[in-house]
Amino acid sequence: MIRVADTMKAVLYRWILLAGFIAVAAVYWPGLSGAFLFDDYPNIVDNHGVQPKEASIPALANAALSSPSSELKRPLSSLSFAINYLLTGLDPFWMKATNLAVHLLNGWLVFVLTCALIVAAHEARQRRSLPASGAPTAADPNSTLIAAWLALAWMLLPINLSVVLYVVQRMESLANVFVLLGLLGYTSARRRMCRAQRDGTGKDMTYLGLCAASIIIPTAAGLLAKETAILLPLYAGLVEWTIFQFEREAQPGATATKDWRILGLFMLILVIPGIVGSAHLLPTLLKPEIWEVRDFTLKTRLLSEARIVLDYIAWTIVPTPDALSFYHDDFVISNGVFSPWSTAASLAGLAGLLAFALWIRRRQPLVSLGLFLFFGCHLLTGTIIPLELVYEHRNYFASFGLLIAITPFLLAPKSDQLPAGRKNPKIWLFGTLMALWFSLTAMTAYSWGNPVRLAEELAARAPDSPRAQYELGRTYIIMSGYDPASPFVAKAYEPLEKAASLPKSSILPQQALIFLNARLHILSRDEWWDSMVAKLGARPPGVQDESSLAALTQCARQGICDLPKQRMLDAFLAAVSHPRPSGRLLSMYSDYAWNVLGDRELGLRLAQQACTATPNEPAYWITLARMYIAEGQRTEAEGAVDRLKKMNVANSLSDRISELTQALNAN
Repeated sequence: MIRVADTMKAVLYRWILLAGFIAVAAVYWPGLSGAFLFDDYPNIVDNHGVQPKEASIPALANAALSSPSSELKRPLSSLSFAINYLLTGLDPFWMKATNLAVHLLNGWLVFVLTCALIVAAHEARQRRSLPASGAPTAADPNSTLIAAWLALAWMLLPINLSVVLYVVQRMESLANVFVLLGLLGYTSARRRMCRAQRDGTGKDMTYLGLCAASIIIPTAAGLLAKETAILLPLYAGLVEWTIFQFEREAQPGATATKDWRILGLFMLILVIPGIVGSAHLLPTLLKPEIWEVRDFTLKTRLLSEARIVLDYIAWTIVPTPDALSFYHDDFVISNGVFSPWSTAASLAGLAGLLAFALWIRRRQPLVSLGLFLFFGCHLLTGTIIPLELVYEHRNYFASFGLLIAITPFLLAPKSDQLPAGRKNPKIWLFGTLMALWFSLTAMTAYSWGNPVRLAEELAARAPDSPRAQYELGRTYIIMSGYDPASPFVAKAYEPLEKAASLPKSSILPQQALIFLNARLHILSRDEWWDSMVAKLGARPPGVQDESSLAALTQCARQGICDLPKQRMLDAFLAAVSHPRPSGRLLSMYSDYAWNVLGDRELGLRLAQQACTATPNEPAYWITLARMYIAEGQRTEAEGAVDRLKKMNVANSLSDRISELTQALNAN
């Protein structure tokens, strides 16, 4: 009867979880009707590679390799965008709906993984506390309920909202499908390996192979979506260290010992690759020129991230609208341990949390595991790699770690020491947090459902953020349709000029102001041009600066914008005045010189430099080949085509190569 009752409870808890999935979908539903945002444009809207005309293998291969976000191209994510496009076109609703489906899938995986971890921790505790002849007892049936509530909480966390409604962050959620699958596979295989060792069945080597496969295969697959999947071996190592503790299960009457095969496995898939990778990356990351495009150094980044990581904990557990502002380019960098003073406090806080996680490992392994998973998640994005400092979506997996650390504690059965009839205060605390997460996610999702409402909300949350103010002005421009009579035209100038005046802003606001006036056939102000050129000359241009110049170049080339040629030349000359200009910048300058200035010699020379700067980018070689053909330089054109043939993965460039070959033969 007890087993039947436990089974009925488990079924009931799954129905509760299903109701939770419906609630999560309902909360997010208003946000699906919103528009594309920020990095959605270079990765999806303006990236014609993920907009194939047909579902052929070459077209899909080209789509898979079209991402500008990473040298690894993140082909699985790009391919998913292409499939969305083939099915429903460039409709942000269905793109976001797909993200929501992936998020719900991850929620289910979080539920199953949490169940497995709770049971594994219970079994490990039993093994270490029972006498050799003792029989282990079943795990608490409430573990299923705890896992269900944890999964629901994780799906509702406001800090994870941008991974769902910000289309491009499907890269993050898709990578985590494989991370969660890998952890689930490892935990399940490791439990079976312990059982086989205890029973003496001789199948432990089979389960060891499954442990290895559960890490290696999902890591490789996850890397096709985003590089964050590279941390899966570390996460599995933390599960092993906190729960299984590298022990070989002892048969009755024997003493448990270390399992050197498990130690060897992690030596091969974690320690050695980590050492090799660090040795490869560190010399590059220590070069000063790597940090030139940032307004922080390696030292100030590490000091700043101490504050940011602690902020992430607060934003996850007790978030506020002002904290979750999406744009965080107004963050004040730490220039020293006491500048600001909160840097020293944050360093002490991090040290204290790590010491606590280490101290409690044997007493409460799930608490220790959750904290170490949180910190492990930020090793890639919160340490020495010169990425931007703050992004909420970096906590998609890290937030799972925090919930693992606190949810089982808050939802533990009521203590017998409480007076009869008195509710467990920890349950009330968890209920309060759930209400907070639900309400803030619902409120923010509602804002995401309308581009003007969202832009105004985010600008109000982050008044000192150049990006937030720029996006507000840009949204007003889009809504105006470039109609001088539209009330949105007058609204656009104030936030754009405010964004242009804020510290650390890119040239995006100036570009938008110039672009708007050009489309309205109004002369742009000299101070806009002067400010843009000064910013380009003051520091190496970043991605946003390059995108700004690309937008102006395209508008001029299409004859839509009548831009002063000398002003544009001044901007390009300032941008390329820094050492090692990027291939993208050189390609844009080449485009402007060739198509707008009519200076073919300059355009050809810049196209050659773009190919030298970024030799593995097919688009630059295609442009160069076309220029060679137009100039009658047949031998050079054939060389460029030959280079493209070497990059023709899965026939992704076959159509372009065929076009160029036909053009060559026609000359």
